[in-house]
Amino acid sequence: MRSYDGYKTIAVERRGSILTIILDRPEAYNAVNAVLHEELSRIFVDVRRDEDAKIIVLTGRGKAFCGGGDIDWMQDAIDDPVSFEQTAREAKEIVFSQLDLDKPLICRLNGHAAGLGASLALLCDVIIAQENARIGDPHVSVGLVAGDGGALIWPQILGYAKAKKFLFTGDMINAVEAERIGLITDVVKPEELDAAVDALADRLASAPTKALNWTKVTTNLPLKAIFHSHFDAGIAYEQMSNLSNDHQEAVNAFREKRSPAFTGT
Repeated sequence: MRSYDGYKTIAVERRGSILTIILDRPEAYNAVNAVLHEELSRIFVDVRRDEDAKIIVLTGRGKAFCGGGDIDWMQDAIDDPVSFEQTAREAKEIVFSQLDLDKPLICRLNGHAAGLGASLALLCDVIIAQENARIGDPHVSVGLVAGDGGALIWPQILGYAKAKKFLFTGDMINAVEAERIGLITDVVKPEELDAAVDALADRLASAPTKALNWTKVTTNLPLKAIFHSHFDAGIAYEQMSNLSNDHQEAVNAFREKRSPAFTGT
């Protein structure tokens, strides 16, 4: 049986043929730092190769699903822009390995999902959220391009007009509204989340595996074509925005607990 003991910021649990991936930085609301980002670039490949796992669940430890990029990691990328080259490679590996995963992937949205966390959720096949969760992509709000997936996946789900509004503003959407507009699949009360996820996972685990997996593969083909065509441009623009004064100002303002004063440079 495949072991995941080498992961430091991701935990993996098994229940029969159902495998749960847990983002495991609860003290930081599962915000993505360099270690978690690198591990995310590998985890979906590992679970794809796990012959004992038929259904995959993705969730977060603690109160949040994923708080987006870790602010200290953002400053590191500003101080050492060359490091963003590795980040860009890993970002591509994260997105494409998630889309290439040929097993059903259920998002257990246990809490807020922001930025890359929102992209991780939206690239799942089914998203079941507890009603107090919120989801949004605040890349622009911190002076970055939503190049690591958000600018591509949001329009495919919502259409361009609504997607652009949420990407431009970075507004966080509550789960009830997100379900109403078709961004996520289902909303349940917090105490019902585990039962809802388990019920769907169990139902899918008993389905004909090849038909289920290949239906997912076929459904994902148009998404993969879009990402193959345009992802490199998005991550390149994000890499450029990492060099901007506005991004540094956003990081400074976050640390100083004040509103940023952007200059457009």
